[in-house]
Amino acid sequence: MRHKIPLTLLLASTVLPATAQDRPASTDSVYACAAIEADDARLDCYDEAVGALKQAEDAGEVVAVTREDVEKVRKESFGFSIPSLPGLAASAFGDAGETESLTVPVAEVDQVRGQFVVTLENGQVWRQTDSKDVFYSAKRGVNEATIKSAALGSYMMKFDRGVLFRVERVK
Repeated sequence: MRHKIPLTLLLASTVLPATAQDRPASTDSVYACAAIEADDARLDCYDEAVGALKQAEDAGEVVAVTREDVEKVRKESFGFSIPSLPGLAASAFGDAGETESLTVPVAEVDQVRGQFVVTLENGQVWRQTDSKDVFYSAKRGVNEATIKSAALGSYMMKFDRGVLFRVERVK
């Protein structure tokens, strides 16, 4: 079940500009309203600030991003080099780390010139890059693959509980 977050907390932690990582002026005005002590004046300030924020969102100047959205993008892009991804919202969520491993159900396993080409159910396609012998039974099949970040930007994969072999993402 998703937890509902109050509007101010949502805005404070997840509103990011579409083209930059700095906090937009439209959110600063929301924060400024909190300092107003008089209830009517504070409410008027919030109404105006939220209206400006809505206009900025409608114009594509700011985008609300949830932790779930960021994690989904990290998983979908795992294996590709996307320099701007870590800054997308990691600091807003207090997590600057990247995904270190991913376990995904396998859709198909092919062997091309003695090396595996693995298609995962999430649409990712990985190709074996080393010459390591890996046990694979077409009759028994493979349930899932685990891909781990390795040294120097490389990746290692294993089927179910098998041995690790070096791979690169091709799609």
